[in-house]
Amino acid sequence: MKNIFAKALGVAAVAAMTMTSCGDSFLDTDIYDAVDMEGALDNANRVELALNGTYYRFSQYYFAGNYATVTPDIASDITYWNGSNSHQNAMYQFNYLDTEYSMLYIWSYGYKVVDNSARIIQACDEQIPTASEADKATLIRAKAEAHALRAYAMSVMTNVFGHQVKVNGQDYSSTPGVVVVDTPVEPGTTVSRSTVGDCYAQILSDLDKALAGFNEVGDRRSLFAFGKASTLGLMARVKLMLEDFDGAAQAAADALAAKGISTLTYDPEAYEALYAGNNTNTESFLALAIDEKTNWSANSCGTLFTSYCYGPSPYLVGLMGENDIRTAIWYWTDQKRSQIVPYGDAVPWFGGGKFGVPASGNCAEATNYLINAPEMFLIEAEAKLRSASGKDLDGARRALLVVAKRNLDITSTADLPSDEAALMSFIRDERARELFQEGHRLWDLRRWNVTTGLTAYQAPTVKWRINNVTLGDLVLPIPVDEVNAGFGVAQNEGWEATRPQ
Repeated sequence: MKNIFAKALGVAAVAAMTMTSCGDSFLDTDIYDAVDMEGALDNANRVELALNGTYYRFSQYYFAGNYATVTPDIASDITYWNGSNSHQNAMYQFNYLDTEYSMLYIWSYGYKVVDNSARIIQACDEQIPTASEADKATLIRAKAEAHALRAYAMSVMTNVFGHQVKVNGQDYSSTPGVVVVDTPVEPGTTVSRSTVGDCYAQILSDLDKALAGFNEVGDRRSLFAFGKASTLGLMARVKLMLEDFDGAAQAAADALAAKGISTLTYDPEAYEALYAGNNTNTESFLALAIDEKTNWSANSCGTLFTSYCYGPSPYLVGLMGENDIRTAIWYWTDQKRSQIVPYGDAVPWFGGGKFGVPASGNCAEATNYLINAPEMFLIEAEAKLRSASGKDLDGARRALLVVAKRNLDITSTADLPSDEAALMSFIRDERARELFQEGHRLWDLRRWNVTTGLTAYQAPTVKWRINNVTLGDLVLPIPVDEVNAGFGVAQNEGWEATRPQ
């Protein structure tokens, strides 16, 4: 697997970086406190340095810092591209090929995270039996974080490159997923894709092992590192995908309890303050360490949702109530970004939304909040409504209300639908409203298999270039460079036919 692993080895740990220009120039920046992943993880300090480097790769714009996070929203019904720039336009228009650059980077950097995590886990296992008590705790915690990092990367790649594991009760776990990496794989090794089911088994195993480690020695209680709450939050997300609704509801509740969150923000100014900096969101379990010194500049999400012309679609705008506080961070500007303009003016630029209000005034310095409390309440609501052990409509409404009260016109469960079908429709819409810019929508549309429109145009009118399609069978292509490398990774057969027209 040359494309995965040959580039995933080598220098891995990064303590400090400075980006000074656009494009890929940050790749040329000096790297400090770095260690070689190959054969050098022989003490707890070096393991920690390698872990820092794995977080850095995880957070780069090639993966969680942009492409892996925003692509599922861009390729959906809730995002609008005004056509002034061409970033990610192929995904938005669903005319992507197997050469699509965002897919290549998600694949290659996902496997950098997976491979580095596997090496850290192996190094910890080798050292823990003979380590001092202090080093033993450090190694157990590092191993737990590496398991969680690998689980996150594998969950993203399985979603992107495999079939949806469950679609309204129909099981696709036997279809091709991605390559499971339980132990380090050397460059040039011939491999094969595991099934989607095996990928999810690996993900759940990693999450269980991460939780075991955090339960034994505690976590760092850092927003920028995996801990118990964020691991439970990821588990809730994964179990929702698997339609393990009881398990998803329990994991979501446990995540909220671990973080000590029972309610959310309902004041417009307080809501705006959640997104004022890289550690200001008190509702978040996990974020990326992006700030004025370490950011992706022109390749940041803040740039994508401003100068590169993405924003909420007219459909999503229409879902927002007049008194919904989430629109406190929504505004539009002219193309020179010199003044705020009314929504609907010719080719308006979005102000950035969740990426648009860092205290510095520079949208590129806004971080990605990856696992957050509102998602947990929404998972609880959907899971309780769809539970195979007994639908709990009242419990679903109570969980849903915690998020739905962001619309100040909703004050009690009496303001929510009372019948099952209408309540499920409301949950779908509420996930669109709350999770915009967090990267869930395409996967939601696939697992629900609901009829939708895609590729919005002519804002502020709700118009679609692709109308009345379902996405339950949508499969994206494996990057052609990986397939052609000749190390055993086969293409998704017939992926072109699943692309909506």
